[in-house]
Amino acid sequence: MSVTVRPMTIADYDDVLALWRATEGVGLSAADERPQIERYLARNPGLSLVAAADGRLAGAVLCGHDGRRGYIHHLAVAADLRGRGIGRELAARCMEGLAAVDISRCHIFVFARNTEGQGFWRAIGWKLRADLEVMSRDVRPEG
Repeated sequence: MSVTVRPMTIADYDDVLALWRATEGVGLSAADERPQIERYLARNPGLSLVAAADGRLAGAVLCGHDGRRGYIHHLAVAADLRGRGIGRELAARCMEGLAAVDISRCHIFVFARNTEGQGFWRAIGWKLRADLEVMSRDVRPEG
């Protein structure tokens, strides 16, 4: 099986969204709709990636930065292709891309209940930060 990795474009959106929806542990929201992903890709050119194998989408990842820190979101590999190094390759390429734009640290968000995802990230050298908790708030509160 030959795997090719390339930058994600908005033309990949439908296939990537289908992969994310099929992947346990990936949480989607309005921030993952086409216009928001298109804006994200434009703000972070070349950092988000897709992997193809045998003519189909094998994996995808969103990667970007805020000028100080990098962020990886929604790394997913098709269930029948896991364990072949595709996720590792996508993660490594994200780190290379961030280093190329002079970003020295990257963060990921993994749901507490996503033990498979946590295991993947730990296996490739990521560490849990027990000194932080994530807080969120909508910019435009409902009501």
